[in-house]
Amino acid sequence: METDCTNTPLPAGTRLLHIGPHKTGTTAVQGALFAAKDAMARHGVDFPAATRHPMEAALAACARPAMMGDTVPTDEHWTRLLARVAATGGRTSVISSEFFADAPDDETVARIIRQLGGDRVQVVVTLRPLVRIMPSQWQQYVQNGLRMGYEDWLEHMLRKAPYEQPNPSFWHRHRHDRLVERWVRAVGPGRVTVVVVDDRARDGLLRTFGTLLGLPDGVLRPVPDAANRSLTLAETEMLRNLNVEFRGNGLPDELYSALVRNGAVMHMKNTCSPAPHDVKISTPRWAVEAAAGIGAGITARIAGMGVRVLGDPALLSAVPETVDEMPHRPRIAPEVAAQALYGALAAAASAPVRHSAPAKARTVHQTPSRELVKVLGHRCLRRLRRG
Repeated sequence: METDCTNTPLPAGTRLLHIGPHKTGTTAVQGALFAAKDAMARHGVDFPAATRHPMEAALAACARPAMMGDTVPTDEHWTRLLARVAATGGRTSVISSEFFADAPDDETVARIIRQLGGDRVQVVVTLRPLVRIMPSQWQQYVQNGLRMGYEDWLEHMLRKAPYEQPNPSFWHRHRHDRLVERWVRAVGPGRVTVVVVDDRARDGLLRTFGTLLGLPDGVLRPVPDAANRSLTLAETEMLRNLNVEFRGNGLPDELYSALVRNGAVMHMKNTCSPAPHDVKISTPRWAVEAAAGIGAGITARIAGMGVRVLGDPALLSAVPETVDEMPHRPRIAPEVAAQALYGALAAAASAPVRHSAPAKARTVHQTPSRELVKVLGHRCLRRLRRG
C-alpha cells in the first residue's frame, strides 16, 4: 500500500469521480465543491453538476431505485449530467455522489467510467472506520423507513449470515475492500485514490480534495448544513416507531416521502440542534470489536491492491477506548416532537384542498381507527399530487 503524505495533485484535465461511499464525508465535500464552483472555475476546475449532489443522475447510472416514495430517476438525469461533463472539454472537472458506490456489478462500473471519459477518469474513494459508519448508516436507513432497532440491526449485519437483511446495500457499500476492488478492475490501481478520513482533523478532507484538484489553499471551505446532521437516539427511535405505525397501516410510500422524510424529519433537523445531554447512538462493545476486526481485514486487502492511500489506514481498525451503553428508553424533548409534527403539518398544508371526498356510508365513529388512518393517508397523498 502506498501511503502518500504529500498528496500530489492529479493530472490536469482529470475527471475526478468521487464515489463515496455513504457516511464518509460526502455531503461536506459536495457542499464545499458546489459553493466554490465559481472560484474553482477561475483555477481551471469545473463542477459540471447543476446541483450540489447529482443523486438522481447517479441512481440512474447505477440502475438503483430512488429513496422510499421519491420520484424514480430516469436515464435523462444521467444523460444531462454526461452532457454537462462533456461541455467541460479538456479542463479538470469533479463529480461526487456516494450513490456511485451502489453500482451493482463490473459491467455497470465499466460503463460509467467509459461514459465519463475513459482514461481521463480518476476514482477517489473516501473511507471512515466501520465503527463510526454503522450507527450513522442505521439512522439513515430509519429515515428511509427501516423499523428495526439498532442492536437487532447489528445482529443481522454482523452475526446472521448472509448478512443481507434488512439492508442488502450496507455491505455492498461498506465492504470497502470489495468496493475499491470493483473500481480498480475498471480503471487499474494507478487511477484509484483512497482517502482515509480522520475525524480529528478539522477540514482535513477538504484540504485533501483541494490538493488533488490542484486548487490553492482556502478555495474549498466548510458549508454548514443542519439538514445533514445525524439524528439523536431519541429522534431516531421516535421516527422508527412512526415507521412501524406507517407500515402497519398500509400508507403509500409517496406520503412518507412528502410528510415524514421531507416534512417532519427535515424540519426537525433544521430547527432543533442536539444539546450536549442528548444521547447519541452508541454501538455495543461486541459490535465495536467485530467491526474493527472487519476493518483490519479490509485494510490488509486494500494494502495489496497497489492503489494510492492518503491518510492513516490504521484508523479503519481502531477500537475506541470507551464504549457508552444506550438507554433502553430514550426520551425525546417535547419541543423536538412539536417541531417534527409541525414539519409534517406544514408539508400537508402546502397542497391546496380542491374539494372534499365523497361521503361514506359509515360515520367516523363507526370506522376502525386503522382504517381511518389509511383513508386519511390516501386523501393527503391525493391532495399533495394535486398540488
